[in-house]
Amino acid sequence: MAVLTINDTSQAARGRSASTRRPFSLSRFGGRWLSPVLLLLLWEAGSRIGLIPERTLAAPSAVLGTLLEMVISGELPSNLLVSFARVAVGLLIGVGLGLALGLIAGLSRSGELAVDPLMQIKRTIPALALTPLFIVWFGIGETPKVALIAFGTIFPVYLNLYSGIRSVDLRLLDAAKSFGLSRWEQIWHVVLPSALPQLLVGLRYALSVSILVLVVAEQINASAGLGYLINNARDFMRTDIIVVCLMVYAILGLGADWLVRAIEARALIWRPSIVEQ
Repeated sequence: MAVLTINDTSQAARGRSASTRRPFSLSRFGGRWLSPVLLLLLWEAGSRIGLIPERTLAAPSAVLGTLLEMVISGELPSNLLVSFARVAVGLLIGVGLGLALGLIAGLSRSGELAVDPLMQIKRTIPALALTPLFIVWFGIGETPKVALIAFGTIFPVYLNLYSGIRSVDLRLLDAAKSFGLSRWEQIWHVVLPSALPQLLVGLRYALSVSILVLVVAEQINASAGLGYLINNARDFMRTDIIVVCLMVYAILGLGADWLVRAIEARALIWRPSIVEQ
């Protein structure tokens, strides 16, 4: 009984010392949201007392009210669908070309010699620098907007897929050969699964680039879309509408990143992780 009492006492003492050593952490109490909420409060207070003029930047309460009005009237959803369609078509073209070129360059030495030098030249040309040339080639309709998004999203997919293919462990290929797998079976069962993590990194980067390019592309004589709303709001000094559209752009970017993370969680479930669950 005496031994048990001593053990209990020592365990209690260790528990108290551990609890006293544990520092206070804001992250346990939603500390991640503390600075954004504080910024919004300061922003609102500055607008209320007149420190931030409405023509310079609308208050968060005004932005929220404008957001509700635009959603209820259907103005925001209809223009959001237009912008979403532009991103979707541009991504479909850009990611498709990036996949095709990455496979050609990654799986073949002759394909690398034919494709990679051109892609490295393309890498040094910013997509937005081609805006005037695309306007000359395609006019001011939808084509230059989609072309800019496609052009900007090709290289991230190409580079990561190419690097992923060339980084496959040769021991895995030797094991596949020893099991009698053909060349195409090795590509399907070994090379592509090994390159998938890097391909998803490229896809995430391509989605982010597509949103950034969309912001600029929609300034090209847009008659609908988020850029159209921003241009109209600029002419009428409606900073509340501008902030609403910027918020939607941000949400699109976060949604795209979440989509790729969800794909990673399912497609890469076999991959071990050093991050604690």
